[in-house]
Amino acid sequence: MNTLEQEKTLLKGLATEDKTSIERIYREHYNMVKSLVINNSGTTDDAADIFQEAMIVLFEKAKQEHFELNCQLKTFIYSICRRLWLKKLQQMNRYTVQSEHLEETVPVEEEIENHEKKQHDFTLMENAMGKIGEPCKSLLEAYYIQKKHMQEIAADFGYTNADNAKTQKYKCLVRLKKLFFAQYKNVE
Repeated sequence: MNTLEQEKTLLKGLATEDKTSIERIYREHYNMVKSLVINNSGTTDDAADIFQEAMIVLFEKAKQEHFELNCQLKTFIYSICRRLWLKKLQQMNRYTVQSEHLEETVPVEEEIENHEKKQHDFTLMENAMGKIGEPCKSLLEAYYIQKKHMQEIAADFGYTNADNAKTQKYKCLVRLKKLFFAQYKNVE
């Protein structure tokens, strides 16, 4: 089951007050909201309150017959929590922007678009990594994800020295870019 279908199932579960769905939404998204609130002058208690309010909003939306989620659930929850938190900060006079200018200050639609674009690009990159083949995939992962040094990569992959490993990494990176941009052009 893909992510979109899983999230639709979660929303249906939420609408029917299914405990498992509610717990899963909480487990998967609460820490994101906690970070948002704590990093913006809040406390853990504030985060819990904001998340609870967002869950109520999500619950009410999920119960609506024609509600259709057109972004990832985490994006939706984040945008709700961000708006709620900014309003609460403004009420506590920690955030001095007038409420009529709040929408200008919080371009949530742009943020959602940017998030969706990054998510789309990430998926394309994942696909390109899946198509690049070995040893390129492992070499690039060793360098960029595992943060290994070229000497170590040369030893692990059997290259005579770090310069040869570096040359191979460059060739692999060029192949990855070609695969990525070929997909990118096909999607647009």
